[in-house]
Amino acid sequence: MKKLFLSILAIGIFTLAHGFQFEQLIKPAELKEVSIMQFEDDGLAHFSYAIQVGKEMILVDPGRNPQQYYDHADANGAKIVGVIETHPHADFVSSHLEIHNTTGATVYISKLAGADYPHKAFDEGDIIKLSKNVRLKAINTPGHSPDGISIIVEENGKDVAVFTGDTLFIGDVGRPDLRESVGNIMATRIELAKMMYASTREKLMLLDDDVAVYPAHGAGSLCGKAISDAPSSTIGMEKLTNYALQDMTEDAFVELLLQDQPFIPKYFPYNVELNKSGAPQYQASKDEVARLGKNKTTDREVVVIDGRNQGEFKKSHIEGAVNIMNGAKFETWLGSLIPPGSDYYLVAESKESLEELISKTTKIGYEPFIKGAFVYDEKDGESMDIFDQAAFDFNRDAFTIIDIRNSGEVAKGKVFENAINIPLPELMDRLDEIPTDKPVVVHCGTGYRSAAGSSIIQNGLKNVKVLDMSAAIKDYNK
Repeated sequence: MKKLFLSILAIGIFTLAHGFQFEQLIKPAELKEVSIMQFEDDGLAHFSYAIQVGKEMILVDPGRNPQQYYDHADANGAKIVGVIETHPHADFVSSHLEIHNTTGATVYISKLAGADYPHKAFDEGDIIKLSKNVRLKAINTPGHSPDGISIIVEENGKDVAVFTGDTLFIGDVGRPDLRESVGNIMATRIELAKMMYASTREKLMLLDDDVAVYPAHGAGSLCGKAISDAPSSTIGMEKLTNYALQDMTEDAFVELLLQDQPFIPKYFPYNVELNKSGAPQYQASKDEVARLGKNKTTDREVVVIDGRNQGEFKKSHIEGAVNIMNGAKFETWLGSLIPPGSDYYLVAESKESLEELISKTTKIGYEPFIKGAFVYDEKDGESMDIFDQAAFDFNRDAFTIIDIRNSGEVAKGKVFENAINIPLPELMDRLDEIPTDKPVVVHCGTGYRSAAGSSIIQNGLKNVKVLDMSAAIKDYNK
């Protein structure tokens, strides 16, 4: 969570080849009445915001757990009077309906979204007046979605900041391929890419250079392909440095934008529909998850998601379990490997870790699908062989190497020339492509994903030795 007062934003000074300095374009306009709080969820690379003027507060794109926003409002003596949704999100579940039910706050969203919960339409020309001098103005900025909006903050008649949702990111723009078969309005990726071209050129890029840019996502989000790790920027900075805002024709833009987009997780369409209708109450939904006794015997027909460290998993685990470690991307990979609506067991090494994992499942609305959650510490379960790096280096041809990175990562460079690339999200459906005449070594980019990949392959290829290269891949990535 980062408190960002635009008037004291730290600015780096860099000189560009053509003589401009970043300082000249990134220095934000000073705010007198408005304060902005940025909340960051690292796991989903999600940014949400609280805009406060006087004793009133409006939230933008809040995450699933509303408590952080209540605490912030209480600490600042403010009342949450509104929630703005820039669009029905695909990658996380929003708490907009719960906040409305709890506080009475008005939910604002484009009429094009076809929201099924109480709301007020907020589209081009609509204004929320927060004081005599401060207004929030909606502009329709489709491209990532047909119903996307951006929110301009105006103070004393000057535009000073813009919340761009998933339209404009820092260093990137939103991907245009998520609304071809879901949502109130559907559009092809080509149609949406053309909308993005217009939204950036005819709307956002016309704002003053010193207008601060606050997106809904940062680096690591699957809603873009080249998002910077900076939490904010300015219109001027983005015009200079964002590849998608450079001078090009519409056709060139469409071709560029559609290139090398990441995979679409299984849970994305489900989240769009859930956000369109409004999610159930956060804590009540968590409480409904069945907590089972330690080392519970599971139904063989239901997949087990084991969130323990890969070392403990390899020593002993439930037969057929998939090892998605409790890390920064747990929820993303859970929703990428398990289809929405499919039951699963959730396993952890302690009660505390189990509760943390359950909380992470709520971020993508997967808590109702948990058949049971329990602690596992058995010592005599299934095991996996450990990767022997010296043996691998002595004769790499003696192994089948499976590279489970995404195709875009592989396109930038193969680690092992003879590796077979099967991206992790496709692995369960493509096991028959893996040769079984040699031991199988699985690698990813840093060692996190290979824990899941190797467990999936072991489950599918019972008579083959499967080895997880794990973090040893870093020795070959230099």
